[in-house]
Amino acid sequence: MGSTPAGAVRISRRAIGVLVLAGAALLPTAPAAGADDDRPLFRFKDARITESSGLAVSPTHDGIVYTHNDSGDGPRIFAVGEDGRTRATFTIGGATARDWEGMAASVDPATGRGVLWIADIGDNLEGAWPYVTVYKVTEPRTMRDATLPATAYRLRYEGGGRNAEGVMVNPRTGRLYVVSKEMSGSVYEAPARLRTDRVNVLRKVGPAPLMATDAAYAPDGSAFVIRTYFSASVYSAPGKLIAHVTMPPLQQAESISYTRDGTALLTGSEGAGSPVYRVPLPPEARGWPASPSARPRAAKPSGRPSPHASRAEGEPGGVPLSMTLLWLGVAVGAIGVIAAVAYRTGR
Repeated sequence: MGSTPAGAVRISRRAIGVLVLAGAALLPTAPAAGADDDRPLFRFKDARITESSGLAVSPTHDGIVYTHNDSGDGPRIFAVGEDGRTRATFTIGGATARDWEGMAASVDPATGRGVLWIADIGDNLEGAWPYVTVYKVTEPRTMRDATLPATAYRLRYEGGGRNAEGVMVNPRTGRLYVVSKEMSGSVYEAPARLRTDRVNVLRKVGPAPLMATDAAYAPDGSAFVIRTYFSASVYSAPGKLIAHVTMPPLQQAESISYTRDGTALLTGSEGAGSPVYRVPLPPEARGWPASPSARPRAAKPSGRPSPHASRAEGEPGGVPLSMTLLWLGVAVGAIGVIAAVAYRTGR
């Protein structure tokens, strides 16, 4: 049998996407009451934004959201207003867009300038790359097309390569985290001080939900959220679940970010003219006091389910067991299709 052509990987990936969507349609879902009025906050109007894979709210420019395309585009990001129109396009100098999958935003405490983190962490071959790269860029002062210089940090996982789509930065510590996209995913922590002269090692610090597609830290650093194809889960620390948040139905749930005030989430999808929804957070998921004595506690049952969240005690991965088993059944079917496609393409 000959070697498998590069195109087979792309076909397999799309097969996975189709079957994941089919599996999602079979799963029991709650009404998307979390989304404001069930209508998108906006839709991307720029024809160049065809596969919005990462999302980050500007920490210094009011009403600006950054996004980038998935693999197949050049090293650039788009600054988009709340009307969905692109305000500026920024090329990331010296960067390579192999498989950009996520981005995050933070603030440099020394200068007060915004910082953007762009993660080239996708790996459809599940560990084929010897390292992945995250680019650090100082946020531009003005919304005008420009090339932005970047600092590149190479990273590798301590237990071997992983496919990942989630990246987040703790605003309290400035520490970088990567969330793997796997059947049994994990949260990985980067060193406190990233080096440019060597490969930085990512170490596992906790579990992640099934097939995580993005992640983000709350602006005050009190919590973080992990997005999956099905929902979103908010944590006070790795493995410490606060709540599940109902997400609106999307063609392919890819991105998530907090609003600047930390009271809601923004979530988006791939596709031309794709929507971005604003999803209010329930009170129990809006963060915790910064005092060391104030420890996170689960909200007491009130007798009425929250329209925006559902508790899942004993399910640290963030997905109920019944949903996981059903998804696994769909995944088995996906594996069969992928194997058949790979076999026929490689003959």
